[in-house]
Amino acid sequence: MSILTKYILKKYLVNFIIVFISLQLFFVGMDFLQNSKGLPNSANLQLLYILYNSFFTLTLTLPLSLVFAWILTLVIFVRNNELVAFTSLGAKRFNIYSPVVYVSVTLLLILISIQMTPLAYSYEQKKKILDGTYFSDSKSDIFLKYNDKFIYFQKLIPLKKQAENIHIYKVKDDDIIETVIAKKAYFQNNKWYIVDAKIVTKPQKLNFETSKLEIRYEKFLNTLEGFKPKILDNVYEEKANFSILDAISALSLLSKQNVNTDKIRAAIYYELFVPFFVLPLIMLIFIYTSYNRRFFNIGSFTSFSIFGTLVVWGVFFMLYKFSNSGVTKPEFSLLLPIVFWFSISYVVYRIKNRF
Repeated sequence: MSILTKYILKKYLVNFIIVFISLQLFFVGMDFLQNSKGLPNSANLQLLYILYNSFFTLTLTLPLSLVFAWILTLVIFVRNNELVAFTSLGAKRFNIYSPVVYVSVTLLLILISIQMTPLAYSYEQKKKILDGTYFSDSKSDIFLKYNDKFIYFQKLIPLKKQAENIHIYKVKDDDIIETVIAKKAYFQNNKWYIVDAKIVTKPQKLNFETSKLEIRYEKFLNTLEGFKPKILDNVYEEKANFSILDAISALSLLSKQNVNTDKIRAAIYYELFVPFFVLPLIMLIFIYTSYNRRFFNIGSFTSFSIFGTLVVWGVFFMLYKFSNSGVTKPEFSLLLPIVFWFSISYVVYRIKNRF
């Protein structure tokens, strides 16, 4: 690593830490002040609320901090005539902004890694604390299709990985041929185990004189392999978040059931690809920076850079909401715009670099 790279990274990382902490304190603090009256009196729950809210706002503050810190760093470089000094030493444009790009990619990968953990459900956890349901998490009346079966859970407790009052209907040619009834089921070893199941089988060929229902009992019965409680908890919610791993599992499973997976695909694309929208911004902001402070309006540059960053982020956030609500297909509203954004930024960079 060259001395120039070390110097740029040192200045940038200091500014990034300052901006990042400032944004975190602003968003978390404002949210806490707005909802402080509705929070429980328990100090532990209030601290948990702040912790969960901090991880939730991380998906917003980290990408924005990467760009805002770069804007601040460039303003300082221009005011101190350091960009001129860099070029006098033989540094090219790429040598100046590439260290920032590498750091940004590393931090975004860390953010994506966090989204693969239970911390991806921070918004739900903080909402439960606010609603007073943090210790009583349960869902009721869940009905879903799994291969040739329709399954009903009267009560689901994701935290304990348990379900109560289960009915499973096996269907063949639009006719129910078997029913499984049980009081309890639990999730273990990537399967749902039904305890003390009552199985009622109907004859396929009905005869008034000889046909009869066959009833038998099973101590343990497993089904719904790979269908995690958190997937069951979220997949049918109108407003639900997924960790990346749970979203991929849900996508793989529900695709086989011919269930609409637009919301799940939108969550995967948004968490995996959209955060990288900051990389073209870092490049574009730099190529529109003047090396000479005499011909550089710092106020206008800072204002337009921040405004442009917020507009780009707002557009992608709006497209994600459209995808999540089913208005548009996520491939067209998220993947295609990301590809277009990178392409148009590269074209602008090539044109600007000629002059």
